Amino acid sequence: MILLVALTGALVVALPGWLVLRRLRGRSITLHICVVVAVTVLSVLAGVLGVAQGMFISQHDLHVLLIVVPLAGAVSLGVGLWLGHRLATDAMWADEVRQRERQMEANRRELVAWVSHDLRTPLAGLRAMAEALEDGIVTDPETVASYHSRIRMETDRMASLVDDLFELSRINAGALRLTLDSVSLGDVVSDAVASAAPVAAAFGVRLQAAETGWPTVRGSVPELSRVVANLLRNAIRHTPPDGTVMVSGGRDGDTGWLAVTDGCGGIPEDDLPRVFDIAFRGESARTPESQRDGDGGGGGLGLAIVRGLVEAHRGEVAVANVGDGCRFVVKLPLPA
Repeated sequence: MILLVALTGALVVALPGWLVLRRLRGRSITLHICVVVAVTVLSVLAGVLGVAQGMFISQHDLHVLLIVVPLAGAVSLGVGLWLGHRLATDAMWADEVRQRERQMEANRRELVAWVSHDLRTPLAGLRAMAEALEDGIVTDPETVASYHSRIRMETDRMASLVDDLFELSRINAGALRLTLDSVSLGDVVSDAVASAAPVAAAFGVRLQAAETGWPTVRGSVPELSRVVANLLRNAIRHTPPDGTVMVSGGRDGDTGWLAVTDGCGGIPEDDLPRVFDIAFRGESARTPESQRDGDGGGGGLGLAIVRGLVEAHRGEVAVANVGDGCRFVVKLPLPA
């Protein structure tokens, strides 16, 4: 009889609870767990009251149970809330991990396609020129010298692409080890500008850098030099002749910043979130318009490397359209 009464009381609560859970399908995990805990406690309470009404327990024992069961229910509800929040957080984290893995896999496939394209064309040219030289088809000294120059130029470009791939693999594999120290951002920019000046002159682009206002940041000189060099190379490549690339810097609260402004004409708003993605070079990437001085348009890895190196410094990098160009801003922590 006690079993029958307890079962009846549990079913009186469990059936409505089941209907409530069905109505809550698709809602949060925390809410589901709280409903399950509440149904369980109320089922126990209904069974206790049913047994008490049948006079199977004393009045004193009923009072004790009416104290113990609600207290246990309150504790269970608190545990349920905590567990639901924990499960919801883990589920969101797992979903983010899955999305990140899918995005990384898509980036890897895209990278293989881009690199295959970028290597196929120069390799075919190198083979054709090497065969022409080997078979004696080209004998004119001037043409032979031109072939040698182009072979060297294409080799340098492929070597640069391989270096970018190696750097990117270190970043993605977490194998990048930084030697952090107080670094004068002005010195890093000065060296990078001096190295990029001949390229800018060859492209007919004016390269200007602010003389003052440079902060001292916490970073690693080789990696920060790579960041600035990649930003300058990207800006020079996309700035038309007689355009200007401006480099400036400053301090904002507890961060130092570096900005590179070019005259590229702006980036479509839909493409701005993808600028730092691996192998992204816009719609004209496979047939880049800029082929000046042997520049093949880049492998689409420079800005991805910039983001990886900046994030390794616990900094941030962003891009926005300003005027007739784009402004890339790098924010880095200041020394303690």
